[in-house]
Amino acid sequence: MAHDHSEIGHSHHHDSKFKTYFPALFSFVLLVVGIILEHTEVSFFNNPINLIWYAVAYAFVGLKVNYQALKEIRHGTIFSEFFLMTIATFGAFLIGEYSEAVAVMLFYSVGELFQDAAVEKAQKSIKALLDIRPDKVTVLRNGEFFVVTPSEVKIGETIQVKSGEKIALDGELLSEKASFNTSALTGESKPDSKIKGEKVFAGMINLQTVSEVKVTALFKDSKLSRILTMVQEATAKKSKTQLFISKFAKIYTPIVVFLAIAIVFLPYLVVENYIFNEWLYRGLVFLVISCPCALVISIPLGYFGGIGLASRNGILFKGGNYLDVMTKVDTVVMDKTGTLTKGVFEVQKVDAVGISEEELIKITASLESKSTHPIAGAIVKFAKGSHKKRIAENVEEIPGHGLSGTIDGKKVLAGNAKLLQKFNIDYDKSIDSNPETIVAVAIENKYAGYITIADAVKEDAKQAVAILHQMNIKTVMLSGDKHSIVENVAKSLNIDSAFGNLLPENKVEKVQELKSAGRTIIFVGDGVNDAPVIALADAGMAMGGLGSDATIETADIVIQNDQPTKIATSIKIGKLTRKIVMQNIALAFGVKVIVLILGAGGLATLWEAVFADVGVALLAILNAVRIQKMKV
Repeated sequence: MAHDHSEIGHSHHHDSKFKTYFPALFSFVLLVVGIILEHTEVSFFNNPINLIWYAVAYAFVGLKVNYQALKEIRHGTIFSEFFLMTIATFGAFLIGEYSEAVAVMLFYSVGELFQDAAVEKAQKSIKALLDIRPDKVTVLRNGEFFVVTPSEVKIGETIQVKSGEKIALDGELLSEKASFNTSALTGESKPDSKIKGEKVFAGMINLQTVSEVKVTALFKDSKLSRILTMVQEATAKKSKTQLFISKFAKIYTPIVVFLAIAIVFLPYLVVENYIFNEWLYRGLVFLVISCPCALVISIPLGYFGGIGLASRNGILFKGGNYLDVMTKVDTVVMDKTGTLTKGVFEVQKVDAVGISEEELIKITASLESKSTHPIAGAIVKFAKGSHKKRIAENVEEIPGHGLSGTIDGKKVLAGNAKLLQKFNIDYDKSIDSNPETIVAVAIENKYAGYITIADAVKEDAKQAVAILHQMNIKTVMLSGDKHSIVENVAKSLNIDSAFGNLLPENKVEKVQELKSAGRTIIFVGDGVNDAPVIALADAGMAMGGLGSDATIETADIVIQNDQPTKIATSIKIGKLTRKIVMQNIALAFGVKVIVLILGAGGLATLWEAVFADVGVALLAILNAVRIQKMKV
């Protein structure tokens, strides 16, 4: 039975293809037969039959365009490409150039089919990359497993993912360990190993044993669903070049219509042997050539192709306008933790004062368990559950400083040295010069010791900075971390300038300083505190794997696999897209200007006009589609 269903689906697909291409094919056959019969001077192919024959050929491809022209006139848009094609072809019929009238409309329709096919291909390449959401999921309810649609699963429920199956919803791994293929989300084929309690996302493929996952987000809120929404919205956002072309077409079209009218009637005043049909033909040629469809079609398609190429490289642009920004970028400002470093912290040393090291870890982990910061996670992980009997209450985050809360009725502070200074607590000043990340702790306003945390630099961070330098792009690092740590990391990566001890508002100030100096900036970050700076930069970039939801929502570009080298890749894709778009603009204008001059001088026929219009549009479309095949 399954075979029958697929056969039906297959035939439906062929039916729709046939319906799409049949009118153009039938019109082409009628046109070719008509031209042959005209040239063999068949007796029955006299003028009235000739006209009817070509009118039928025209109807198959032209009525749709004529209807669109009327529809746009009703909505107040008179000078559209549909209007140009309609009056040009009606005029050709008027002067007896039937075959040329059909040819103009036929080739225009073929150009439209090419455009539709190119757009469909671009959409498919993006959807194939991202729309891998499973339509069924196995959920555990009352001790039994049920197969349901992912949208029916609630937060907190447990789902089962068999080997080779895709995870349908975002969640937390309940099994001890599992390995996943994350290529759909990140573009990386290398398996990603996860342990119990770690986050897993919709779209990941389970590679080994059956795993269980606790759902943490509804189907519509999964990271994959949000990515799909971003891509769909991205294709709708126009770049400045696209907007310029739309505005240009509105001014350009009425000008060429009036010029065409002038070509028809003005010679009457100056030419001795004025023949109306001859000058009307020239005016029609001028109209057909002037149609700006090569620009209107190929430019959005160029940006669409750029977004598709970026998606294949694990980079999501939320609009074609950000591809334009990439071409002007001269400064890349980066956060440190989670952007250039892995954000995977581990406790290196515990130094307790007045209490045992074990007690210090329990109290600190209890407080830090209320935070989502990677440093907090490292301390909680190090505590191995020993903190769970201590309940932290009235926990408050003090941005750029740390946390305060109450444990067993005692006030506890955990954070950097600035936090202790803020509360006038005396502490061991040697921690100020320690180049590592330090979490200082105070209990009841008394210094209780510190915990040292270390974070590893990402494997490709140094390479990423080197590539940006090769592209003559300045690199800056901003971090809330201790200045000595920030300097160490910056030195090891050859970053041009680095600033530490920054609160979120200080990061904003630094970016504003760079912007006021006339620099075009990408800011790359991953934490909630990076969202304001990401919004301020010319283009905000988020690390999508480790990044917080707020940052991903605010960002204009999302790097799915958290690799810093993708920053340079996104700039290259922006420049490549711009190059293709500019080539299309130059091609369309260059050919049009030449043939317009020839048409006005009577040296170009409607056939040349068809090439200038549809031929250039096809070349521009093929050039735009080329982007998706390119390697960066």
